[in-house]
Amino acid sequence: MRIAVTGSTGLIGKALVRSLRADRHEVVRFVRRPPAGPDEARWDPERGYVDPAGLAGCAAVVHLAGAGIGDHRWTAAYKKEIRDSRVLGTAAVARAVAALDEPPRVLVSGSAVGYYGDQGDRVLDEGSPAGEGFLPSVCVEWEAAAAPAQEAGVRTVFARTGLVVAGEGGAWGRMFPVFRAGIGGRLGHGRQYWPFIALHDEVAALRHLIDTPALAGPVNLTAPEPLTNREITAAMGRVLHRPTLFAVPRAALRIVLGELSQDVLGSQRARPVRLLESGFVFRYPGIEEAVRAALAGE
Repeated sequence: MRIAVTGSTGLIGKALVRSLRADRHEVVRFVRRPPAGPDEARWDPERGYVDPAGLAGCAAVVHLAGAGIGDHRWTAAYKKEIRDSRVLGTAAVARAVAALDEPPRVLVSGSAVGYYGDQGDRVLDEGSPAGEGFLPSVCVEWEAAAAPAQEAGVRTVFARTGLVVAGEGGAWGRMFPVFRAGIGGRLGHGRQYWPFIALHDEVAALRHLIDTPALAGPVNLTAPEPLTNREITAAMGRVLHRPTLFAVPRAALRIVLGELSQDVLGSQRARPVRLLESGFVFRYPGIEEAVRAALAGE
C-alpha cells in the first residue's frame, strides 16, 4: 500500500515508518520543511495546507503529529501549542483527505487516553465519557477535528494511546536513566493507574487499525491490564535490579511540573476492549516484558 504519515520524526512515527517500509509498503512522510525526496510531501498545519499530491493514491493516512505533552512546563503559550498542533493539524489533514477525488480507505488519527481524565480506579473502555480538565478538552476537540473525513465516508479511527514503553524518547525514555541511577520511585501516592503499551505493540496496533475494516471511532491502544504507578515502579526496579525507595511527594511534583503534574498524578484505568475484541494479540502484554523489550530496543 501507499501510506501517508504525519509526525514521522516522533517516537511512534519513526517506528511505524520503519515497520511499514520493512514490509515493502510505500510511505510518504509529511514534513514542514521543503521535501528532500520523492518520499516526502509538504504540509503546514497552522496554515491548514496539506499537499494533495502527497495524499494521491494513498490507501491509508496515519496522522500522529502533535507537540509533546511533557516537553515543556504548561505555560499558557505552550498549552495553546499543544492544543493547536493537534486540532489545527487534524482539521487540515481531514479536509485534505475529504477533498480528494479518490480518498484513502482509512484515516488513523492520533488521540490519547488523556481523553478520560482522572477517573481513579474506575475501569474505562472506549464508551467511557470524557473527563474534565485541559487534556480531556484537547482530546475532545482533537477527535472532533477529523469530522470532514468522517463526513466524506472515510473510515476514521482514533488511536487513544497510553504511555509508550520505549528505551529512547517519550516519557519512558526519560524515566530509564533515573531508575538506572537507583533514584527512581513512585510519584505521589502511587495508586494512580498508568495505561502503558510497549512500542512494538503500539506500532503493531496502528497497523491493525489500518488493516481491520470493522474498526472505526475510538480504540484504546494500551496493554490489556493497566497497572498502578506503584506497581510499575516496582517492576522497573526488578528488571533493572535497582532500589525504588525514593518517592516524589505530590506537592513537589506540583512545584516542579505545575499544571502538568495533574497528568502525571491522574489515573486512567483504561483497557483496550475494542482492540482485543477485533482479534489483536499483544506480544508484550505485561509491564516486565514491555520494559525488557524497550531495553532490547524493540
